[in-house]
Amino acid sequence: MSHNTLPDASAISAPVLDPAADPAVRVVLIAITKHGAQQAADLARQLPAASLCVADKFAPLVAGLANPVRAYSGPFRDEIATLFSDFDQLVFFVSLGAVVRLMAPHMKTKDEDPGVLVVDDAGQFVIPVLSGHVGGANAMAEQIAALLGATAVLTTASDVGKTIPVDILGRELGWKVECPKINITRVSAAVVNEEPVAVVQEAGSPHWWTRPTPLPASIHKFTRFEDVDLNHFKAVLWITHAEVTPERWQQLHERLVVYRPPQAQLA
Repeated sequence: MSHNTLPDASAISAPVLDPAADPAVRVVLIAITKHGAQQAADLARQLPAASLCVADKFAPLVAGLANPVRAYSGPFRDEIATLFSDFDQLVFFVSLGAVVRLMAPHMKTKDEDPGVLVVDDAGQFVIPVLSGHVGGANAMAEQIAALLGATAVLTTASDVGKTIPVDILGRELGWKVECPKINITRVSAAVVNEEPVAVVQEAGSPHWWTRPTPLPASIHKFTRFEDVDLNHFKAVLWITHAEVTPERWQQLHERLVVYRPPQAQLA
């Protein structure tokens, strides 16, 4: 059996996103008020690849910028479906409550929805609202906050607790996540609840922990799967090129997440 074949599930592959720097990441800055349009224009000057979406009566406020501009004339709610399909990151200069209501009819899953962020009216806070990890909204929020001199308000447990983000571990290194989706949920819970978790690294770059703080004490590192006492750990993160047999997936029912580094990447 190939290591890419999973019991009753498909592999999860998180895209590599550097929202502010990667031109392949489609970003749109959205405003529906005069002040919001002015804020969006200020940010657009620092994000020349980003598009702007503003009411047509405020289009003159963004005239002269190099950024593409979408000026709409009808109800703004009619624009949401197109924005969801056309962009990877939606940055709203609109109230949080209004954004939630506008998004609700269009949300699907975190693997499909774009990253959605809100910048408050004073430009002091940048809040990821949707698809923080897999969709890249958390990373986008931190980059926009740096550009605005604002604070990114991250609410995902792994970011607040400064622990391993199970769903995107090694993403910037090109690692692919492989497991049934339920495993991501179960293993993430073990990590954020500070239960004993084994990280077995047999492949890939060792430079995957980039936070300035040490790994949490509940995370235990190993270099060989055989060295792990599976009765002692609530979950296992396995960084490997090895085949994972159906028997192993069954043995670690909902407790295993596998990461596949590029073959040329050395440990």
